[in-house]
Amino acid sequence: MSPESQASEALPSRRRRAPRGGRHRGDESFLLPPDSPALVLAVPGPAGGPGAAIAAEIARLVEIEHTGQPALVGHLDGDGAALAGLLSGLERHRPDEPAAVVVPFCGLFDAAVSRAVTAAAERAPVPVIAAEPLGPHPLIAEALHDRLADAGLARADRIRMMTMVTAAGGVVVATPGDARAVAQAEVTGVLLASRLACPVFTAPLADAGALRDAADRLRASGASTVALAPHLIGHEPEVAAIEQAAAAIGGGHAAPIGAHPALARLAALRYTEALAGALA
Repeated sequence: MSPESQASEALPSRRRRAPRGGRHRGDESFLLPPDSPALVLAVPGPAGGPGAAIAAEIARLVEIEHTGQPALVGHLDGDGAALAGLLSGLERHRPDEPAAVVVPFCGLFDAAVSRAVTAAAERAPVPVIAAEPLGPHPLIAEALHDRLADAGLARADRIRMMTMVTAAGGVVVATPGDARAVAQAEVTGVLLASRLACPVFTAPLADAGALRDAADRLRASGASTVALAPHLIGHEPEVAAIEQAAAAIGGGHAAPIGAHPALARLAALRYTEALAGALA
């Protein structure tokens, strides 16, 4: 068999499920061949931390909605279900493929998480590929929109491709991380603005001055009310700063993204992208 044929056989084939009712009807899924490399979510924090339940639900959605085989969860801290131990117990089913693809369970690039995932992959006794983090991506903007709607700060996007005007006059996307993460979140902000048909600015969650400046600029542009959209999954330490950040801008706030189906779709996508790149 040629290398091209081997790569084609190894990659997930696309399928469509029967249309479902509701917001996520018609999602495209991936059917993995038997003995495909494992999809492993690398979750910051210990197994008993706030990310455990969120990651477990996303892993469940990845299996039933997208890949047809279990997704695994490995935590970057602690002993229970730690990533390094999980990878050491995996087997390589095919000599020309890795044993696993590790997807960082982060909405944006995180240097510490990237280093930890890379180190765990390098120490693993079998070949392991590190994928890109979940965001930025239009699906993250979709999830932020939904959380704003849940908080009564935007209308729900019930009809695909239809512009829904936000109940807030402007939105501040508050993000954790360094300058690189903030720059990536600006991409999400642009996508969110196109969904909500209102101005969206991005600011670091930990910088009250930058948050106030973003809110002031929104109000100067004509926004009568301002809302905060935390660019967080829910396991990050910065979750504790959401209330204070909302107070800094003088507006309401949405909840973190949490176990949103968009994250399951992104995990499957990052897995496929990384595997395709490794086998190309």
